[in-house]
Amino acid sequence: MPVLTYTRICALIYKRMSKSPFLFFLLVIVANNISGQVSERNAEADSIAAKLLDEVVVTGQFKQQSLRNSLYKVRVINKERILMRAATDLIGVLNTELGVRFGTDYTLGETDIQLMGMSGQNVKILLDGVPLVDRGSARQSLSQVDINNIERIEMVEGPMSVIYGTDALAGVVNLITKKNLAKGKNTIQVTARVQEETVANDYKPLNGSGIHNESVGLSWQHKNGWSLGANLTRNDFGGWQGNAVGREQEWKPKIQYLASGNIGYRKKDLDVWYRLDYVDEEIITKGKLESDNKAADTRYVTSRATHTAQADWRISDKWFLNSALSYQGYERRSRNTIMDLASGQEYLNPSATQDVSVFNMFFFRSAAQYILSEKLSFQPGVEIKSDQSSGQRIHGEPVINDYALFLSAEAKPWEKLNIRPGLRFSKNSIYDAPPVIPSLNIKYELAADWIVRASYAKGFRAPALRELYFTFHDASHDIEGNPNLKAEHSNSFNASLSWQNRKQDAVRFSSSVSGFYNVFENMISYATDPSNPSWSTLVNIDRYKTTGALFENSLAWKKLQMTVGLSYTGRYNRLKGDTVAEKTGNDLSTFLWSPEVNSNILYRFTKAGLTLGLAYKYTGKVPGYELATVNGEDVLRRTKLEGFQLADFTAAKTIGKLLSLSGGVKNIFNVTRLQNTSESSGGGHSASGPVLKSYGRSYFLGLQFNWQHNR
Repeated sequence: MPVLTYTRICALIYKRMSKSPFLFFLLVIVANNISGQVSERNAEADSIAAKLLDEVVVTGQFKQQSLRNSLYKVRVINKERILMRAATDLIGVLNTELGVRFGTDYTLGETDIQLMGMSGQNVKILLDGVPLVDRGSARQSLSQVDINNIERIEMVEGPMSVIYGTDALAGVVNLITKKNLAKGKNTIQVTARVQEETVANDYKPLNGSGIHNESVGLSWQHKNGWSLGANLTRNDFGGWQGNAVGREQEWKPKIQYLASGNIGYRKKDLDVWYRLDYVDEEIITKGKLESDNKAADTRYVTSRATHTAQADWRISDKWFLNSALSYQGYERRSRNTIMDLASGQEYLNPSATQDVSVFNMFFFRSAAQYILSEKLSFQPGVEIKSDQSSGQRIHGEPVINDYALFLSAEAKPWEKLNIRPGLRFSKNSIYDAPPVIPSLNIKYELAADWIVRASYAKGFRAPALRELYFTFHDASHDIEGNPNLKAEHSNSFNASLSWQNRKQDAVRFSSSVSGFYNVFENMISYATDPSNPSWSTLVNIDRYKTTGALFENSLAWKKLQMTVGLSYTGRYNRLKGDTVAEKTGNDLSTFLWSPEVNSNILYRFTKAGLTLGLAYKYTGKVPGYELATVNGEDVLRRTKLEGFQLADFTAAKTIGKLLSLSGGVKNIFNVTRLQNTSESSGGGHSASGPVLKSYGRSYFLGLQFNWQHNR
C-alpha cells in the first residue's frame, strides 16, 4: 500500500475536525515547508536506534545503570515516545502500556492506577524518586504533573518496599524531569507548545469545547555550572455531555494552570538543585436546572505546591551520597454555589458545606554508596516521612510518621553473577511495622546475550490518613473511614529471562519473558452494607493474590522502532472458599484471568523530516463472580467487564530547525462505554451498569517551538 504524504494525512485529519482559522494556519505552514527540511533529531535517527536498548536508568539503582546491567527489570518510556503520544497528562502516555489499567472518577477527577493486577496505594508514584502526596488510594497526582517537564518515565514492577518504603507493594512509576543542559557551555533554551484537540465532535478554537494545551519554558545554564529554568502550562478541558441532559455533563470540565521553576549548580563531583512545582486546578460540576431557573453547582478547586531539594555528591572514589528533601502542600476545596441563569449571578449555596481538606507531607531520604571493592559495595540509607491532614471531612487533625533505616549490598562473586540482598527497619507512629522487611535480587548472565533475573521481597503498607479518618455524608453517600484498619503485608516473587542481540548494531532486538506471584494479607478495600448500598467503609480482606506472565519484545532497525508485548494476569477470586458461594454448588477457580496485547511503533522518514507513530493496546475482559439473592435464595452470578481496544496515531513533521507540527487521531476505535454485567456497587459510587471509559474518537493538531543557543 503506498505511503500517504504528510499533506494528505493532515488533510484527512482536518476534514474530520471543526473548522478553525488557527488549525488552518498550522496546516498552511506544513504545506509551505514540506520540502525536505530535517531536524537534528531525525538526523540522529540511526544513532538513537542503536542506543535504544542501552538506555540508562536510575530507579532502584546504586548509581546510573544501563537497562542491561540493572538488577531490576525496568521499563522505560523515553522522551520521543512521550512526545509522539501528544498527551496532555501522564494518563495519556501510560494508557497503552502493558499491565497498566486505569479507573477514573469523572466527577472528582481522581484516577486509580493498576499494575500487576494491584491498584490503589500499592502503586507508588515518584517524581525524581520523591513520592507524590494524594488524598487516598485514588490518584490526583497522575493528572497534576506537567507532562511538558517529563524527560522519561521508568516503571519497575514488583515490590520495592526496602528502597522506597510503604505503598510500593506492586511497583513504582518514577517520573524523571528534564535536567541541566549541556555541560561546560553557556546555553539558553526557549520552548513552547500549542495543541488543540476535539472531544468527540465537540470543539471550539483555543477556548471552551475541546481540549486546549499551551506551554512555554525557559532554561539557562552558565558554563560555570549554574542553571535556571521555568515553565508555565495551561490545560483547558471543556467537558463532555455524553448521556447527560441540560446543563449536566458526564465528563466534567477542568482547567489547570501548572507552573514550575528550578535552580541548580553542578561541578565535577557535586550536583545540587531545588525545584518548585505548583498546580491550580478547577473541576466544574454543573447542576440540574430547576423550575425557578436556578441550579446548584459545585467546583472542586485544588492547589498543590511541591518543594524539592536534591543533591548528588561524589565524596571520593569509594563514597557517593544522594539526598532528597521535600515538602508538599495539597488543598482540595469544594465550593458549592447557586447559579441564577435568569440574572447570570452566582452566589454561595447557603444549604451546602464549603468543604476544605488539607494534606501535607514532609519527606527526607538520604542514601550513601560505599564501594569496598569491584566485587562488593554497600548502600546504607535513612528515610523520614510525615503525613498530616485536616478538614471538615477528616476526623481531627491526624498525623502519621514513618521512620526507616535501610541497608542493601551488591555482591559480584564472579563476573556473571550479581546478588543484592536488602533489609529495611521501620517505625510507624500508629502501626507496628514488621521488625524487618527483607528483599533479595539476583541477576545472572547465562551467556553473552542471555540474562536471568529473580527476586523476592516482602512488602508493608500502613493505611493512609484518608482511609482511617475520612467521612462524607450527603443525600446519596455515606462513606466512613475505618480507624481500626490493619496494615497490609505482601510476599512477592518475580523472575524473568531476557535476550538481547548485542553483536549487531544495524538491528537491535531484545525479548523477555517474565512471571510474578504475589500474596497479600490484610489488603484494604471498600465494602458496602448489603441493606444500604450507599453506605460504605474500608475493611481488611484476609487474603488476596495476583499472578501472571509477560512476553515483551523490542526492535530498533534503521528508522524503525517497535515494541510488542503480551500479558496474562490472574486476579484472586475473592469468593473462593466463601461459605455462601460454596453452598451454591459451584466449583470456583482460584484466579480470574485477563489478557493484554500492546504495541508501539515509530518510523522516521528522515529526508522529509517526518515521524509516524502508532500506539495500540487490547485490554481483555475482566471476569468475576458476585453473590445475589433471588426469591430469598443465595445465587452465584458470573460477571464481566468488557474488553476494549485503544489506538492512537500521530504524525510529526519538522519545519526548519525551530518548529515541529504534529497531528493525529486518538481512540481510533471510538471506545466510550464498556459493558459491565455486575449489579453490585462499591465505594461511594456505583460499580454496576456500563462503565464510562472515554468520550470517543478525537483529533488533534499541535505546534512545538524549540530554540537553543550555545556559546
